[in-house]
Amino acid sequence: MPDAPAPRVRYRGLTARDIALIGMFAALLAVLSMPFSIPVGPVPVTLQTLGVMLAPSLLGAKRGTLAILTFLALTLAGLPLLPGGRGGVAPFLGPTGGYLLGWVVGALVIGLLAQRMMPRYRFWAGFGANILGGMAVIYLIGIPWTAVVVGDGLLATAYAAVVFLPGDLVKAALAAAIASAVYRAYPIPPAGTRGTVEAGNGA
Repeated sequence: MPDAPAPRVRYRGLTARDIALIGMFAALLAVLSMPFSIPVGPVPVTLQTLGVMLAPSLLGAKRGTLAILTFLALTLAGLPLLPGGRGGVAPFLGPTGGYLLGWVVGALVIGLLAQRMMPRYRFWAGFGANILGGMAVIYLIGIPWTAVVVGDGLLATAYAAVVFLPGDLVKAALAAAIASAVYRAYPIPPAGTRGTVEAGNGA
């Protein structure tokens, strides 16, 4: 008689630990927004994308994306969390708006890719996930938005964004290195409450 297939493990909802982690990484993103900002045009160079890459790398897609959304919601509510003490609606409608939207999509991509590596996070795979989600996705959304708002051509805006590449590559590597070290020392459990689903039952 064949053995019954093992039930699949599924995690549902958010625990108090998950909510605390979301809040902690939203606060980390706010801290990274403050000490370092280089004005190089309509979109400054900041440390924020380090937090955008690190949160989903460590927390996964659900918690990492919610951490970014929490930060953006607080900013939209008027808290001066962006470089230069900016907050409210204006940053979302201005040249940086596309990058802020790109953070959400990029974090989701990084988180989904990071989850596929579990339970063993690998540096080079994480570095690639950060480049794809934390750079390519954000650029693909942010550059056209900036071009439209500023009124420059798409190619000119893309050329101007080349200044971000070296720093973002360093941040992608740093986020992957930190995530790899954290998972080796203290693997972070998946989000939600553990449950099981009988094999063949998608409910």
